[in-house]
Amino acid sequence: MLGLSAVLVLAVVAAVLVGSAITLRHRAAAAADLAALAAAGRALDGQAAACAAATQVAVGMKARVDACTLTGLVAEVWVTAAADLGLVGRVGAQAAARAGPVSEWVGTGGD
Repeated sequence: MLGLSAVLVLAVVAAVLVGSAITLRHRAAAAADLAALAAAGRALDGQAAACAAATQVAVGMKARVDACTLTGLVAEVWVTAAADLGLVGRVGAQAAARAGPVSEWVGTGGD
């Protein structure tokens, strides 16, 4: 009976860790999406202003901007979100997103 309890506890801990990792990945993706939208929204103000807006959004979502580029009116942002997963330690999830006006995407095979 004790062995079964130990296996059950390990299964629950593993499920919590996997769930936390999936949540972290989703947080990174959401931060990248919103940061890219913020950057695209400030594209007319130049790359510095666009990337500053992206950084502000990413930090608000507990992520950091690893890279930010502006090509015309299209912004591309790469972010990392990190979390402490207890026994596993501190882990990070990376995500990238691109945003810009529809006219920039037509005929380019964009996402």
